[in-house]
Amino acid sequence: MKTIRIAFYGKGGIGKSTIASNVSAVLALEGKKVLHIGCDPKADSTRGLTGKRIPTLLDQLNQKDELLVREDVLFAGVNGVHCLEAGGPQAGCGCAGLGITAAMDELERMGILDESWDVIVYDVLGDVVCGGFSVPMRQHYADQVYIVTSPDYMSIYAANNILKGIRRYSAEDNSLLGGLVLNHVKDERDIRIGERFSVKTGAPITVTIRESSEMRMAEFQRMLFTQEFPYGMNTAALKKFANALSGHKAVRCFRGLDAEEMEQFGMEIFREEISEWDEAAEGTSY
Repeated sequence: MKTIRIAFYGKGGIGKSTIASNVSAVLALEGKKVLHIGCDPKADSTRGLTGKRIPTLLDQLNQKDELLVREDVLFAGVNGVHCLEAGGPQAGCGCAGLGITAAMDELERMGILDESWDVIVYDVLGDVVCGGFSVPMRQHYADQVYIVTSPDYMSIYAANNILKGIRRYSAEDNSLLGGLVLNHVKDERDIRIGERFSVKTGAPITVTIRESSEMRMAEFQRMLFTQEFPYGMNTAALKKFANALSGHKAVRCFRGLDAEEMEQFGMEIFREEISEWDEAAEGTSY
C-alpha cells in the first residue's frame, strides 16, 4: 500500500501540533505504522506523543562528530508512533527554514523516509512565505496538505496565503490540497465564517474541532485529548477525519483570495456581525 503522506500548516499557535499529534496517535491505534515529524524550531510537536521533549535532529547533528543513525533521531511515542523533531536555531539566531531543509536532507541520507511507513505526518510551522517551511510541499514530501485555521481574521488571512502556496506547488494532475481543519469553533456563527471562506476559495472543511476546556487541560498535562477523552465529540470528529485520509480525493478547483478580496471578505463578516448584534439588541426587553 502506498504511504499516506500528510502535512499540517497554519498560523502560529492555531493548534497544528495538537491536531497533528492526535491524528498520528489515532492512526497508530488502528495499527498503522506512523512517522511523525515536527518541523518547528520550538520542537514541541511530539510533546503530547512522548510526554516529554526529545532531542532534535539538528541538535544531534551539531553535537555528534560521527554520522547520525536512526536511533539518534527516532523516539517511541503513544501507540508506537515513531517521533522525530527536526529542530532549528534558537530564537533570533539563524534561519529556521534552512534548518528544515538541512533536516530533510539528513533524513534522506539515513533512508528514514523510504522505510515502509503506512503514514508520515508533517507538522510545519506557520506560513509558507519562507521557502524552507514550504519544503514538505515544494519538494513533494507530502501528498495532502491540510490547513489548520480558526474563524479569526488573521488565522484565515494566514490560511489564504498557505492556499496560494499550495496552488503554486501543485502539479496540474496532482493537487496537494487536502482541505481546511476548522479549529477553535465556539458557536454556529464561527462555523458560518469558516464555511464562507471555504465557499470563496473552494477549499473544503474536512473536520471541525470545537473549543474545549478538555483539550486545553490535556495539553497542560502533556497528554493527547483523544486518549484522555476517548468518547468526546472532538475525538469522534478527528477519528472520522483520520479514517478518511486513505480515501482522499484531490481538491483541484481552489484558489487563494487576492488582497482586495480578503479585505472585502473581512468587511462582509463585520457587517453580518453588526447586523446580528443590532437584531439581538432590538429583541432585548428592559
